[in-house]
Amino acid sequence: MAWISLILAGLCEMFGVVMINKLHNDRNWQSLVLLILGFGASFLFLAYSMETLPMGTAYAIWTGIGASGGAILGMLLYGESRDWRRLVFIGIILGAAVGLKLVS
Repeated sequence: MAWISLILAGLCEMFGVVMINKLHNDRNWQSLVLLILGFGASFLFLAYSMETLPMGTAYAIWTGIGASGGAILGMLLYGESRDWRRLVFIGIILGAAVGLKLVS
């Protein structure tokens, strides 16, 4: 259950990052509320997962999901660069997260 909670935390982190961009573009209170809810849920799921998982592992995977997911969403939603080198480094981040899961 801790791993599911950690994945949910990462997904909420990705949502929060998208809401940062939406707030920057739209400047409305709905975007701000969604941003706060996204990051708030992310922290709650992260805290729950850290009751079972080691802090270093949980934090590294949470940030990895948020960073790589944010980059992928930027490519899909906002037309950011899809350069092959960028994709390789996103793959490295995701590979490291899987590696941490395998050794934990």
